[in-house]
Amino acid sequence: MIESSETVLLTNDEMARADRAAMAAGVSSASLMERAGKAVAEAVLARWSTRPTVVLCGPGNNGGDGFVAARHLAAAGWPVTVALLGERGALKGDAAHNAERWSRPVFALEPEFLTSAELVIDAIFGAGLARPLAGKVRATIDAIGTRGLPCVAVDVPSGINGDTGAVAGAAAHADVTVTFFRRKPGHLLLPGRAHCGEVIVADIGIPNSVLSEIAPKTYANDPAVWRRLYPWPRPEGHKYDRGHAVVSGGFMTGAGRLAARGALRCGAGLVNIACMPDLAPIYAADRPGVIVRPCVDDDAFAAFVSAPKVSAVLVGPGNGVTDETRARTLAALATGKACVLDADALTVFAGRRKELFRAITGPCVLTPHTGEFARLFVDRDGRLANARAAAASAAAHLLLKGPDTVVAGPDGRATINDNAPPELATAGAGDVLAGFLLALMAQGMPVFEAASAAVWLHGAAATAFGPGLIAEDLPDCLPAVLRGLRDDHD
Repeated sequence: MIESSETVLLTNDEMARADRAAMAAGVSSASLMERAGKAVAEAVLARWSTRPTVVLCGPGNNGGDGFVAARHLAAAGWPVTVALLGERGALKGDAAHNAERWSRPVFALEPEFLTSAELVIDAIFGAGLARPLAGKVRATIDAIGTRGLPCVAVDVPSGINGDTGAVAGAAAHADVTVTFFRRKPGHLLLPGRAHCGEVIVADIGIPNSVLSEIAPKTYANDPAVWRRLYPWPRPEGHKYDRGHAVVSGGFMTGAGRLAARGALRCGAGLVNIACMPDLAPIYAADRPGVIVRPCVDDDAFAAFVSAPKVSAVLVGPGNGVTDETRARTLAALATGKACVLDADALTVFAGRRKELFRAITGPCVLTPHTGEFARLFVDRDGRLANARAAAASAAAHLLLKGPDTVVAGPDGRATINDNAPPELATAGAGDVLAGFLLALMAQGMPVFEAASAAVWLHGAAATAFGPGLIAEDLPDCLPAVLRGLRDDHD
């Protein structure tokens, strides 16, 4: 159970179910639309002074919300023009009712109506649009950007898919997006997130109790999802209570050293780097807190990671796409212990993924970036669907790295991360992330929560450092982040 349901993200279908459940509980559809449109107007009134405003309305309920917003702004003394896609007489239900309540003219939607506008409300299409914007709608959306007009989007900017964040042909870059009850995945997934601006979640009267009926499985990655399971040190504990983590050290020694440093900072009680004897002096010369274990061959590595005190193993960073990496990966998985497979430990199974999947018998996280993902899995409908399908096929957890990292479990749960600054796009940052995850799994944190926590901590550490970040900075930024996390929890 998460600490707050505010982290829940609802798909388009789940949001429709929430609307239906609210109506079944006695909340009228007319009330939902009235509150939605009023929330849009209130967002405008709170952020801008009175100015000529054009409300672009579509043929469905999103357009109905626009008519309500226009009415409330006009009542507040704003000069408002409404432009409608389609015929007023073709509107149905609550949208038709609210169009009737708009006593002023309604014009056909054309980009020319933006000429004298100083603010635009985009209420053309909602989150479920499946076809690309075209014709006059596309021209009008493009004109918003060309003219540099401030824009408020209703639910999502028209053209953004609420489930995937994909852009259907075009979409305005909104300054503010007002959505209802809960955010959608497309508010966090790119490129949708970049089009939404500030996202306001308005209460329109849907009771929180409908969530138990819907049973959503997608969350914004926030400490509320995993904080209660975070493995804080106990007064009576000792280093082996905090996990014995092993990093497979390869010939690209920087990657292994970054991962080991990340694991130490994230709380692992003991970190070993297992490497070939000729590499041991390089690893040993780095950090005194990391113990180097020379392994003369694959059998020695397998024997070492099978030792009872070893609790988690990381294979991949800097290991090379070699038979040795494949053997070490399979040896780590054969122990049934917690495993993190990153970088080369994934690429080495390109074309033989079934062999990898069959070997997964214990807690395991695969941590590909987009290129590594493509070597093992099929590209489906967006990052969220990709991560879920991959986790199900591998019977493992999947951490799909990127500026909108997705963590997915084989049970269908998923988190979407949105706290990663652009400075994280630097060599070695993924190795540190693998080390953070290794440490949390070594300490016994449940896998889904450990992966989500590692991603969030990674982004928070990068944000704390700011411009000029390199991977080596991330572990040293982590203590302050953890201190703040603990203090907030207390």
